[in-house]
Amino acid sequence: MTGPAADPRPPLSEANGLPDPAPKAPTPRSDGRAPDQLRAMSLEPRYLELHPASCLARFGRTWVLCTASVEERVPPFLEGRGRGWVTGVYGMMPGSVADRIAPARNSGGRAEEISRLIGRSLRAAVDLGSLGVRTITIDCQVVQADGGTRTAAVTGGYVALALALRDLKTRGLLAAAETDHQVAAISVGLVDDQALLDLAQEEDSRADADLNVVMTDGEAFVEVQGTAEGQAFARAQLEALLDLAQGAIRELLAEQRRALAGHE
Repeated sequence: MTGPAADPRPPLSEANGLPDPAPKAPTPRSDGRAPDQLRAMSLEPRYLELHPASCLARFGRTWVLCTASVEERVPPFLEGRGRGWVTGVYGMMPGSVADRIAPARNSGGRAEEISRLIGRSLRAAVDLGSLGVRTITIDCQVVQADGGTRTAAVTGGYVALALALRDLKTRGLLAAAETDHQVAAISVGLVDDQALLDLAQEEDSRADADLNVVMTDGEAFVEVQGTAEGQAFARAQLEALLDLAQGAIRELLAEQRRALAGHE
């Protein structure tokens, strides 16, 4: 005995009795990437000959030069406490975009907010108590900007920080050079109802929502910055974006390890 024949008619919507609409085809990305694909990226350690604790982070057409500088002092609020500090400074070179960026734009506002993000993120990588009474400043200069500069700064800044710690150990100024955690970051967003990874500027400018996600190698969140630029988004969409970011950050952590290999 055979079962009943399949109904060839399209399913009806319970709301209005009309056929359900066909699933919306994904909108192709302008650069041909899959929704969950990173831009072509690289982390180039020891990029500067005169400042070896450096890394050039490239994510597509976004390039950020990160350097780590060590000072044998700490901010006033840490004096006498026997611990160190890690801080970040973010800026954009005048020619990093088509229209010149005036140097004044690198102080206050957006630049200060991103600087604080970099500092918070990279402090999660180290034990400040074992750092000694010193400050490591991670300077992140955007050479070219095409979206995702702050997350590129965190990911490349970690490499520069790790190199600075190794250099301190080589000079006999630090007992151990290992960080407590790796830290990396990536952007994700909702564009044309799709969850997309590593937004370029063209996508970011028309995103309905965008997130910057910072995580450790223990898959713990350091920071999640998220905004609905257009309409509000659902919790399920947020979770899909976080899953997308988490998978990409695993790739970035592996790239950091490759970049640092051989630079003991």
